[in-house]
Amino acid sequence: MNSAWWYLVLAGLCEIGWAIGLKYTEGFSRLVPTVVTVVIMILSFVLLAQAMRTLPVGTAYASWTGIGAVGTAILGMILFNEPKDALRLVCIGLIIAGVLGLKFLAKE
Repeated sequence: MNSAWWYLVLAGLCEIGWAIGLKYTEGFSRLVPTVVTVVIMILSFVLLAQAMRTLPVGTAYASWTGIGAVGTAILGMILFNEPKDALRLVCIGLIIAGVLGLKFLAKE
C-alpha cells in the first residue's frame, strides 16, 4: 500500500474520531470534547488533502467517507447501543466492499 493510501486510512480513522467526538461535545457545549473534536477534524482534512495529491478525488473522497461511515456505525453500535440488525450489517458490508473495490481498481 503506497503512502497516499496510508494517508487516506489515517484520514478515515480521524473522521471516525471526530464523528464520535461530536456526540461527546453535546452540541459544542462542552469545551474539551469540542476542542479535541475540532483538532481531529482538521487533521482528518489535512490527511485527506495529502492523499488527494496522488489519488483521484472521487476515489479518495468516497473511500474517506466510507471508512468514516463504517467505523462510526460500528462504534455507534458498541458505544451507544445503536441497532445491530442484520440488514444494517449487510449495508455496512456493502460499504466495505465499495471501498475495497475503489482501492483495488483505482489507477494510480
